[in-house]
Amino acid sequence: MPQQRLARNALGLALLAALTLGAGGAVRAAEPFYQGAQAFGGALRDAPGVRHKITLGDLPPPFAPAAVPTPRDERRAESNGPQVPSGFSVSVFASGLREPRQMKLAPNGDIFLSESGAGRIRVLRAAEGAAKASVETFAEVPARPYGIAFYPPGPDPRFVYVASEGEVVRFPYQPGDTKARGPAETVIRNLPDGGHWTRDILITPDGKHLLVAVGSSSNIGTSNAERFRANILEYSIDGSGRRVFASGLRNPVTIAFNPVGGALWTSVNERDRLGDNLPPDFVTHVEEGKFYGWPYFYIGNHRDPRVDGTPPVPGAQVVVPDVLIQPHSAPLGITFYTGAQFPAEYRNDLFVALHGSWNRGEPTGYKVIRVEMKDGRATGVYEDFMTGFVSAKGAVRGRPVGVAVAKDGALLVSDDGSGTVWRIAYSGSRTGG
Repeated sequence: MPQQRLARNALGLALLAALTLGAGGAVRAAEPFYQGAQAFGGALRDAPGVRHKITLGDLPPPFAPAAVPTPRDERRAESNGPQVPSGFSVSVFASGLREPRQMKLAPNGDIFLSESGAGRIRVLRAAEGAAKASVETFAEVPARPYGIAFYPPGPDPRFVYVASEGEVVRFPYQPGDTKARGPAETVIRNLPDGGHWTRDILITPDGKHLLVAVGSSSNIGTSNAERFRANILEYSIDGSGRRVFASGLRNPVTIAFNPVGGALWTSVNERDRLGDNLPPDFVTHVEEGKFYGWPYFYIGNHRDPRVDGTPPVPGAQVVVPDVLIQPHSAPLGITFYTGAQFPAEYRNDLFVALHGSWNRGEPTGYKVIRVEMKDGRATGVYEDFMTGFVSAKGAVRGRPVGVAVAKDGALLVSDDGSGTVWRIAYSGSRTGG
């Protein structure tokens, strides 16, 4: 992705120093709730507690001019480091990493991290409640590793599965290992490569199948190069029996199971060049066999005027996503909050890392949001949770990628802009400023 390469080149240790200077700051939850045309604003007005909701009725026509930028609170935008709601604190959990991306919690509490830019899997280990982790190299994995899964599911896995751009491999493992017990064994060969390169993986709870998320190779292509792309694939656990689980998802970056009801969820980066405010990116539950529109439609029955050809289903049968996010925000990592440290109202809500826009007039993203859930279903509303990665002058200081819940209930956020993993802990009253 162009924005990832730009971030790696433009950001470095100086950014980390600037972020660390402000780490630990908490701000009072803000009141604004942006809806309708206001929901398409940019990152410079974001702050912990600000809420957003975009609906189908809010979508502008294709190629509409961008809205006038919303006035911003200079005090918020000038903050030196990540900002979180009152009652929470943020600190550096690990640093000096090269493009840290996906994270997964091991049964013993270790955090497995794909360090995609370095071509390796790392193990982050900290004593319970500790603010800083040790970092070990579990295994070398060339071609930009991303997805990580443990097999079999449960407390005693024997393998760590890793998805890189072109294949899925597995390493022998026992909980507590910081080094792989043996060499990589190839499970799936010849995943489509090029274009969108992240490949997330999930093992189904019964341990019988492996799900692989594969993004498109283009913005709106319909050629044979897109075969078995822009969808979620399902394989038998040994890598055989490939089939399409769900299709029409332009770039499904991360997949996760909802702890309430067990539905599959994904984060999706939508297409470009329809305008600054179209189409929204999204997170949604995924139904087996359903079509989500790409490239013929976007956000339900909205036909892309640039794409010819016959879609696989009528527009009325295209699934409308659950939660629409400010266009071009680039949602990447997702995780449901299953810890006990945060206040009870956070339980089972969905956290999403927004990596940030690269081609929008008014930048969007560069934050972690909390998606409101009720009884396992999204309300369509999301709330800014971790902000402060963009200065008032538009300088980018970090780019959130992965989110994971640590064993002690803290929320971990990987940031490939500064090479950092941040730790967000709940420390008490939320009434202070």
